[in-house]
Amino acid sequence: MATITTERATIERWGDVQHALSGGGDGRSCQCIWPVVRNKDWQSTSVDERRDLLHDEIATRQTPGLVAYVDGEAAGWIRVGPRTTQLRILNTRSIVGASTEPLDDDSVWAVTCFVVRREHRGTGLNAILLEAAIDHARQGGARLIEAYPVDNTHGTHRANDMFHGALTTFLAAGFTHDATLTGGRVLVTRPLHD
Repeated sequence: MATITTERATIERWGDVQHALSGGGDGRSCQCIWPVVRNKDWQSTSVDERRDLLHDEIATRQTPGLVAYVDGEAAGWIRVGPRTTQLRILNTRSIVGASTEPLDDDSVWAVTCFVVRREHRGTGLNAILLEAAIDHARQGGARLIEAYPVDNTHGTHRANDMFHGALTTFLAAGFTHDATLTGGRVLVTRPLHD
């Protein structure tokens, strides 16, 4: 049986972050920068610039994500952090209109991205990453976590859209379905009470 662990993404783990992001899908080209920049800035950056942005974010800010390891090899990534640092959320009308939380509240954190290397998909790694993200948010002082997963309870969805996560994964982790967004996504929340 595989040994699965999670660790905070730090600059010392930069190589592992890159390995986790490069195993298929859009992780390598996105560098998980999509959630933190406005669309016009996203459109004007190259892959190398996005990688530099993520590197600088990890080097200079609170940990923006976690890395999952399977038998010591980096296998997955999750972005979790204060919603106020994820500009795309603050500029997405459907999310702004659906959230009941003040947009300037640093105690509201958000999960906005999952990446799992192709060889580890279907093994439950997203659920493990999400549980670790909940613990990380709680330790970081979060009062509540929001997320915007794909409602996978009906219909089919493109694999590349699943970086938001699946609704069923969030519901199994104690989140509640708060509102329906656009594009088959929903707003889910989980308070972090002691």
